Amino acid sequence: MDKLIFLFFDCLFLLLRILITFATSLEPFYRTVMFEFDQYLGFLAFLTIVTIGFWLLIFLSLFLPYWIGGAIMETLKEKKASKNKKDA
Repeated sequence: MDKLIFLFFDCLFLLLRILITFATSLEPFYRTVMFEFDQYLGFLAFLTIVTIGFWLLIFLSLFLPYWIGGAIMETLKEKKASKNKKDA
């Protein structure tokens, strides 16, 4: 049982050494600047335009069928009412 515990802690310390080595090797990557300020503004403008376009697409795909269906139903009601008025 003691050997198993020692083996467990040996593996744990080895894993910690590997993680620390990996984390220190990544240090130059996260210290670099990813965007300049104008590139950041352009990226934000791009995300804004894409987001507006997405929500406009969702809105139109939900609203236009409702609007067209309502217009068709209203036209049919008017035709039915005018036909009933002619018959009476």
